[in-house]
Amino acid sequence: MNIIKNADQPSAAGPAETFTGRVRVDGLFSAPDPARAGAAIVTFEPGARTAWHSHPAGQLLFILSGLGWVQRDGGEKARVVAGDTVWFAPGEKHWHGASAGKAMSHVAIAEKVDGRSTDWMEHVSDADYEA
Repeated sequence: MNIIKNADQPSAAGPAETFTGRVRVDGLFSAPDPARAGAAIVTFEPGARTAWHSHPAGQLLFILSGLGWVQRDGGEKARVVAGDTVWFAPGEKHWHGASAGKAMSHVAIAEKVDGRSTDWMEHVSDADYEA
């Protein structure tokens, strides 16, 4: 058994290479081998969002608070609110973030495959975000 203390999990700013706007990432856990799962609480300030990305084993989002957007490549942008759950299939290109006027927080859970959980791509343009 291993208890991970909240105080031992520092907050970090979402890096500009993979996020647009102000984003805070609060890691929850990264399970040791042979387990592959990891999770974080991600908080997006209004207008903030991820870059396009995918996950080799898929990703589960549980929306904790606020109002946000999720979109898969080629699909319509969808509104998400507290209590909603979103599943992105393995390899599905997508992005997620806050609405323009309200912050959004979610728990993000993904598994590693060959040592990686995320494949980052280009930033979501302002035109695509506002569409």
